[in-house]
Amino acid sequence: MGKNKGSGGDKKGKDSSSGGDKKGLKPATAINVRHILCEKHSKKEEALEKLRNGAKFDEVAREMSEDKARQGGSLGWKVRGSLNGDFEKAAYELEPSTTANPKYVEVKTGFGYHIIMVEGRK
Repeated sequence: MGKNKGSGGDKKGKDSSSGGDKKGLKPATAINVRHILCEKHSKKEEALEKLRNGAKFDEVAREMSEDKARQGGSLGWKVRGSLNGDFEKAAYELEPSTTANPKYVEVKTGFGYHIIMVEGRK
């Protein structure tokens, strides 16, 4: 008989391989997001180094971000669909964290290199 298209064990979206305690984030319609924007790769690497060495995310953003992130990189609450596509996809997949102990992700967009963290989801 005919093959069943779409069946198989390859379910995208289930993140069981990522080890650790990520229990699948509930879908959110808005996130409270911060970022550090750097035009040059070298500057982004410098910012990442500071974060790895324990600097607070908002302090690194104030010092290094090349946008109007004077509030420590805060973009505030952003609803789904209001951000750059690549930026938004990465941001919505992030677990919320604090500026003192941030979980962050890097994304390159037409604006430059972003280091993104999420403080809240709703």
